[in-house]
Amino acid sequence: MSALQEVLFESKLSNLPLIQKGKVRDIYRIDDDHMLIVTTDRLSAFDVVLPTAIPGKGAVLTAISNFWFGRTGHIIPNHLTDRPLAEVIPDPAERARVALHAVIVRKLKPLPVEAIVRGYLIGSGWKDYQQTGAVCGIQLPAGLRQADKLPEPIYTPSTKADVGEHDENIDFDRTVALLGETLAKQVRDVSLRLYAEAAAYALARGIIIADTKFEFGLDDNGALVLIDEILTPDSSRFWPADSYQPGSSPPSFDKQYVRDYLETLDWNKRAPGPELPREIIQKTAEKYEEALRRLTQ
Repeated sequence: MSALQEVLFESKLSNLPLIQKGKVRDIYRIDDDHMLIVTTDRLSAFDVVLPTAIPGKGAVLTAISNFWFGRTGHIIPNHLTDRPLAEVIPDPAERARVALHAVIVRKLKPLPVEAIVRGYLIGSGWKDYQQTGAVCGIQLPAGLRQADKLPEPIYTPSTKADVGEHDENIDFDRTVALLGETLAKQVRDVSLRLYAEAAAYALARGIIIADTKFEFGLDDNGALVLIDEILTPDSSRFWPADSYQPGSSPPSFDKQYVRDYLETLDWNKRAPGPELPREIIQKTAEKYEEALRRLTQ
């Protein structure tokens, strides 16, 4: 995909107002009830958007999300619509440039909680466990190693931080205070079910989903809806099952090549970020594309 596709560092649509530009996504207003989300090829590392994009990355993330939205519709409705892109981007040239990157979605009220499910002990969960023996207040067995599979998946929510800030891990009681008990339990239970079904599917295709993040919104009737992206290498840790070994941090199907490279540089991890060499760009693009291929073929 990347070899054939022009890099989309940022989208520019003449007929729709841009309402938000995130690290990776450009969001446009269509009308009171709908938005256009364009997932660009931008890449962020250490909360800094790098000046070098990864060819095809946005298209891969869009394809993976759409694939999972299709597979999980029996569990929970999602924000996708079936409106054709030509209806909202009439210019053929503009439409062609974002066609593989764009989705038309319902505008919903996002919840102030990121629903994180962990099946393996890694990342901030591993750091918490080393200090307290628990993750987000959930006590775990003693003696677990980094990247060990947990006895069962755990729900470890976080707050949604403002741009430039870091999310904060919270316990379930805090989500009850934020959402109310009924909605907090619904978010937790749906998240665990989504993870369980997706993890089993991916494992059969050689991918371990170590952990993942879901986001939800409410429609006008107060019904829970799955939004944002879902089960991509940007919102999850994907590990190749054939090389998985606990005790260290496994390689992953995402921007790990980029992080590892940046760690070798004399860079203070503040903007502006450094340009990436061609080899790092290519290897990172290949990892994203391999994840898509394994999941969807």
